[in-house]
Amino acid sequence: MCPHDPACPSAEGPDREAARTLAAHPEQGWSLLCNGVVLFEDTGELLPSGTVIAPHRPYPLVGAA
Repeated sequence: MCPHDPACPSAEGPDREAARTLAAHPEQGWSLLCNGVVLFEDTGELLPSGTVIAPHRPYPLVGAA
């Protein structure tokens, strides 16, 4: 599916968000990645298989300077 060299991470891999952006629609809050993942601005995802990944924001570091 990916024509890039090196190829973008697969939609099922843990690094799927590192794929290149094919279409960005910030006014609508989503982007389409090269691996077929739809990435939403709230960090939720929709995989090509139809699987929904809930938003997953990192926790802030406690006591970090």
